Amino acid sequence: MIDRSINVFFKLLEVLLVLLLAGMTVMVFANVVLRYVFSSGLDVSEELSRFFFVWLIFIGGVVAMRNHAHMGFDLLVSASDPAVRRVLLFIANGLIVFVCWLLFDGAWQQSGVTATDRSPVTGLSMIFVFGIVIPSAIGIGIIAIHRMIGAVRGTYDPYAVPQTTEELVERAL
Repeated sequence: MIDRSINVFFKLLEVLLVLLLAGMTVMVFANVVLRYVFSSGLDVSEELSRFFFVWLIFIGGVVAMRNHAHMGFDLLVSASDPAVRRVLLFIANGLIVFVCWLLFDGAWQQSGVTATDRSPVTGLSMIFVFGIVIPSAIGIGIIAIHRMIGAVRGTYDPYAVPQTTEELVERAL
């Protein structure tokens, strides 16, 4: 039940990413057409497309973390034996949790300033733009903590070769 809820949550995030990208694309395209055809543009679309891009980056970072889609240098980890690999995975994810804490703490401290700042065109509170760092840091941190626990228990090893067909199918999903 929990796995299903997590999968639904991440599907919703992926849908949100698609909507943000589509909205950004439509706004930028409309602005380009308006500028070249009518010599005018929509200032709102320029500002909102930037805001959408920021959200796209940070939400996409959480989804990429879950899917092991971030770039990484894993030559040493993948070549290590399983016991050493578990230690290295624990350390690597511990460093990720530390960076997430730094991001969270910095964004939290800045939230007082950004909540009172207004964007020039739409007048939105800038907390809607910069505040996305907080849930993003929490999401990536939770995934990294889960992986650290899995490394300690021996249940998390993305470099292990699947032994059975069921493991291969599970990894594919």
